[in-house]
Amino acid sequence: MLVAMLLFGTIFLAYTNGANDNFKGVATLYGSNILGYKTALTLASITTFIGSISAIFLAQGLVASFSGKGLLPQDIAGTTHFLIAVGFGAGITVLLATRLGFPISTTHALVGGLLGAGIMAVGSDVNFNRLGGAFFFPLLTSPFIAFALGASVYWFFTRTRKAMGMTKESCICIGEQKQFVPVSTLSNTASTSIALNPDMMNPMNPTIVLADGSDCVDLYTDRVWGISIQKLLDLAHVLSGAAVSFARGLNDTPKIAGLLVAAQAFDIRFGMFTIAIGMAIGGILNAGRVAETMSKKITEINHGQGFSANLVTAFLVIVASKFGVPVSTTHVSVGSIFGIGMVSKNQNAGVVRNIILSWFITLPVAMTFSALIYWFAS
Repeated sequence: MLVAMLLFGTIFLAYTNGANDNFKGVATLYGSNILGYKTALTLASITTFIGSISAIFLAQGLVASFSGKGLLPQDIAGTTHFLIAVGFGAGITVLLATRLGFPISTTHALVGGLLGAGIMAVGSDVNFNRLGGAFFFPLLTSPFIAFALGASVYWFFTRTRKAMGMTKESCICIGEQKQFVPVSTLSNTASTSIALNPDMMNPMNPTIVLADGSDCVDLYTDRVWGISIQKLLDLAHVLSGAAVSFARGLNDTPKIAGLLVAAQAFDIRFGMFTIAIGMAIGGILNAGRVAETMSKKITEINHGQGFSANLVTAFLVIVASKFGVPVSTTHVSVGSIFGIGMVSKNQNAGVVRNIILSWFITLPVAMTFSALIYWFAS
């Protein structure tokens, strides 16, 4: 019975993780209008699943970190009711944040779950030195590293583009179907005429459809060896979004699977495959609210900014996964996007402040839920 509850609790945590996290890898693709919501979510689901399966071979070091080993006495860390409390405590916390549209860290919630249930179980015998060095230090420093790298990479790419004389046009969309018209072709006078594709307009009753701000985009107009710079950037941006989703699956799956493995009731390959399925379903069914926050509300994202943010996020998370360092994809992704927003002077400080506040709340909320569940379970 307890083993079945542990399996259910772990799948529940995987589901909420997918709902809160799956879209984060492709948020910049949706935010810069390269992909629609459904296409971006499909890309995220597939590449996250591949990352989850790859974790079986590349990221097993994170399994031990989130099994409670070294943080608590082994006779407590390996008990089923302790692991149930951690899984459900973290899962409920992530579910609440998802319903409110806040992109929080499942890693942070898991640490809170381990700490809350651990204090309820053994009190001051929790190894706080390991907690600080192995968990808190990476979680606290990684967003600042991502912020600095995101700002630096975007600044470097911007300076390089200008030094090479590459130009871009600000465009608006005209017609019922999108037809991009460079702003530089428009005049301030009402008499300006615009050459439109006749197929997009009703010749008997021509109309201009005014787009909102999200449909006004910057496009690169240069070509290299006959290839459009804009098309190359779009392709690179899509690949970088796929890389972030892969990295997220690689980083998060073993953390959650650690709960199953610690109970010594499930094979690690079965555990990770089960988590991968749960994460995929959660993302497909419940990613919408967090997707809107990550894609549209932190900062307005153009193609180059999105590519820069994804490049930094994928690099940091994959490196951390390889060496078993428990960083949060959410913290890294938000840090890199905000760093780019600072360089472009277009960030939404109010939204970022609310996200950071939710991060601080995550730990005590997860601690409380896991402590209460452990008390009931034991």
